Amino acid sequence: MEQMVGNLLRIGVLIAAAVTIVGGIAFMIHHGSLVPDHSVFRGQPAMLSSVSGVISGVLALEPAAIVQLGIVLLIATPVARVLLTLVAFAVQRDWMYVLISAIVLALLAYSLLVG
Repeated sequence: MEQMVGNLLRIGVLIAAAVTIVGGIAFMIHHGSLVPDHSVFRGQPAMLSSVSGVISGVLALEPAAIVQLGIVLLIATPVARVLLTLVAFAVQRDWMYVLISAIVLALLAYSLLVG
């Protein structure tokens, strides 16, 4: 089980890094020659503030959305680890650790969805 969890974390981080790098390169190709105006603050576009907006942006090949997808994947990696651990403990019928993993998963979901 430890090997599976380790592989999940390693692969998740590598995929997130690759997606972020691809998005960063695309962003620099499209916007690298622009001179930033630091006298005016402009927040992120509204589409980048939700997962559905990020997915829509990725489907439209928006470079900033691709970078944001990499960040979402990086955040999702430890959540997937907790889910994998919960399933592994359930297969082993270790109910105490299933309960602990379920509580951790619920806390992660609450903090991601509610803030």
